[in-house]
Amino acid sequence: MRAIRFDEYGGPEVLRSVDVEIPEPGAGQVSIDVAYVGVNFADLQARSVGYRVPALPFVPGLELSGRVRAVGAGVEGLRVGQPVAAISDGGAYAEVVVVSADTVFPVPDGVELRTAATLPTVLPTAYALVHTVGRLQPGDTVLVQAAAGGVGTVAAQIAKLAGAGAVYGVVSSEAKAEYAREYGYDDAFLSATFDADVRAATGGRGVDLALESVGGETLRRTLDSLARFGRVVSFGNAGGEAPWQIGAPELYPQGRSIAGFSILGLSAAAPDVLHEIASHAFDLATSGKVRLPITAEFPLAEAGDAHRLMAGRSSTGKLVLAVNP
Repeated sequence: MRAIRFDEYGGPEVLRSVDVEIPEPGAGQVSIDVAYVGVNFADLQARSVGYRVPALPFVPGLELSGRVRAVGAGVEGLRVGQPVAAISDGGAYAEVVVVSADTVFPVPDGVELRTAATLPTVLPTAYALVHTVGRLQPGDTVLVQAAAGGVGTVAAQIAKLAGAGAVYGVVSSEAKAEYAREYGYDDAFLSATFDADVRAATGGRGVDLALESVGGETLRRTLDSLARFGRVVSFGNAGGEAPWQIGAPELYPQGRSIAGFSILGLSAAAPDVLHEIASHAFDLATSGKVRLPITAEFPLAEAGDAHRLMAGRSSTGKLVLAVNP
C-alpha cells in the first residue's frame, strides 16, 4: 500500500510517498481503509521537530475517516465495512491504518466521509475546551487564539450555543479576521495588538475564558487579558517557543487560573471520557448547529503541498487529504 512517510526531520520536502506492508490489527485494534485524512498543525510539528514521533521513519496523521477493514480479537460493536472516523497517534497518511478500537467512532447518519475526517479531533477538542475544561457559564466573554483554524472556527460556534456573551478571536491577518466573523466571532483582533484590543473591547475588564494554542509570549499576553477570576485553557504550543514558566505571582492577585487539554492524552488515558465528549460534540454537527468548513482538499501524494499551505499561515478552516474517497 501507499503511505506518506518521512525518514528525517525538515520541511515539507521530506515527505515521501512509499510502498509499505498493509498492517494487521492486533487484540483490541481495528484496521481501516482510509478515505480521508484531516491535516493538523501537529502533523507539521511531527515532520519538522519530531513532536510525538517515537522513532524514524514515521507516517504522520492524527485523524481520519474510512471503512473498517478488519477487527482484532476482543473488539465489539464494530463490523467490517462500517463507515467510521478515528483518532490515530500517527500513521493516518496511508491507504490503511491500524488504530485502537477505543478511538474509533461510527460515522453518524447523514455525515459524508469527507466531513467525518474532520470530526475526531476538532469537534471533541473544541467542545472540551468550552465545556469540560473551560466550564463556560452563560454570559462569559471568550477569547480564542488561532480563531480562523479548525478548532477556532468550531469553538466560537459552540461557545455561542452555550450562551457566551461576546466571543473574540485572534488571527494573523485581516482576511482571517473577516473569515472568523462569519463563524460567530463578535470581533477578531490581529495577534500583534490583541491584548490591547481586548482591554479596549471589554472596557478594561478582560475576558472570562481564553482558549490558547500558541504558547510562549502569546500565552503570557493571553493570561494578562483575563478578567478577575478568569481562566485560560492551554492546548498547544504552535508558536514553537520554549514553554513560559508561570508562577503564582501571575495568578493569585487576580484569582486567575490556567488549565491544559490534549485530545491525544485523553484518548490514551480515558477513552470512555473521550467518547462521552465526542457524542455531545458530534450531535452538534449532525444537527446542523455547528459547521465544520473544509477549505482545501489534496490527494494523498500531495501532502507536502497541504503542509506548505498550512505552514504559510494563510489557510483557514480544515484541510483534508483524499486517500480513497
